Amino acid sequence: MSHWIFTEEHEMFRKAVRAFLEKEVTPYIEQWENEGETPRSLYRRMGELGYLGIKFPEEYGGSGLDLIMEAVFTEELSRCGAGGVGAAIGAHTTIAMTNIWRYGTHEQKQKYLVPGIKGEAISALGVTEPSGGSDVSGIKTTAKKDGDYYILNGSKTFITNGVNADYVIVAAKTREEPTHRNISLFIVETNSKGYSVGKKLKKLGWRSSDTGEIFFDHVKVPKENLIGKENEGFLYIMNNFQYERMTLALGCIGAAEKALQLAIKYSKERIQFNQPLSEFQVLRHKMVDMAVDIEKARNISYRALYLYNRGEDCVTEATMAKAFASEMLNRVTDQALQIHGGNGYMMEYPIQRIWRDARIQTIGGGTTQIMNEILTKQLGIITQSSKLQTQ
Repeated sequence: MSHWIFTEEHEMFRKAVRAFLEKEVTPYIEQWENEGETPRSLYRRMGELGYLGIKFPEEYGGSGLDLIMEAVFTEELSRCGAGGVGAAIGAHTTIAMTNIWRYGTHEQKQKYLVPGIKGEAISALGVTEPSGGSDVSGIKTTAKKDGDYYILNGSKTFITNGVNADYVIVAAKTREEPTHRNISLFIVETNSKGYSVGKKLKKLGWRSSDTGEIFFDHVKVPKENLIGKENEGFLYIMNNFQYERMTLALGCIGAAEKALQLAIKYSKERIQFNQPLSEFQVLRHKMVDMAVDIEKARNISYRALYLYNRGEDCVTEATMAKAFASEMLNRVTDQALQIHGGNGYMMEYPIQRIWRDARIQTIGGGTTQIMNEILTKQLGIITQSSKLQTQ
C-alpha cells in the first residue's frame, strides 16, 4: 500500500531497487544460504549503484539523501526472500558505518567510510559478548591507553559480518567507573596483530549472513581510531539504537509482506476438496487478519521514521515499532507456513526460510522484553532512575 510519507521519487527508487533484487539477489539466495555468507561481489555491486551510501554525505561518496529513502531500500531488501542478506548489508550500512558518520573525524570518514560506501570494505559492530547481550554496560572487553595506542583485550560474539569484516567498530571499557560513562568505541582493523576470528556460527535463520566470534589479545589500536570522545561510547550506542530499531521494524514489515504474498499465491494454486484453499472462508479471513497486522506495524513504524527524519526524539515510537513489528512478523510467518500445510515444512518452499529468519527479530536489537521495559519508563509507569539501563 502507498503511504503519504513517500514521495514520487521514493516510489521510483523503490521500483528500481525491487527490479535489481529480483534480478541480482533472489536467484542466488539458495547458494548464499548454503555458503553461509553474502558475497563481497554483492557489496561492490551495491556500492556501484549507490545503495550503500544513500544517507551519507556526497563528500564521502554517498548520495546525501534523506533517511526515508534509505528506509525504502531497507524494506525492499527484506522482501528479497532471505533475511541474512538484509542483515549483512544492514549491519554494514545502518549499524557499523553510521557510528563513523555521526561521531567520527574527517580522517576516519575518508579512510573507512569511503571504501565502505563503495563496497570495497565490509564493516561490523562488536558490542555483544559471551557473558551478556542486552546489558551493554556490562561488557568486559577493555581498552587500556598505552602511549599512542589503546591495548584491546576481550571477545565478542553473535557479530553479523564478524567473519568477513575488514574493520569492526568495537565497544570496550576504558575505565571502571562510573557505569555508562566508561565505554568507548574504536575502529579495529581485522588484520591487526592479536585479532582473531573464531568459528563461523551455525544459525537457525539468517544463514546467508556470516556471524562469528571475535577475539582481542593485546591488540594495539592507534589512538586516532577512537570514535568521538573517550568514555562516551555507551551514549553513542544508545543513540544509534533508535534508528537501528526502526530499520529492524521496517525489515519486519517487508518480510511479512513477502510471507503474505507467498501465502496468497499458494492458497490460489493448492487444490483441496476440489477447490483452491483461497475458497475456504477461514483461510481467506486468516490472510485478511495477516494484512491488517502488517498495516498496524507499518503505521507505527512510519510514525517513528517520520519523527526521526525530522530530528525529533522518538525513543517511544521506535521502541513500540520494534516491539510490535517483530512480534507481528512471527505471527504472520507462522500463519503463512500453516497455510502451506505440510509443504510449508519442506525446505524447497521459501516460506520455511522466511519463518526461520523471522524468529531472531524479537531477540536482536533488543528483545521484546527489553523493549517493554524501556516503554514502562517512557510512559511513566516506573521512574527513569530504575536500575535497568537499556534505552
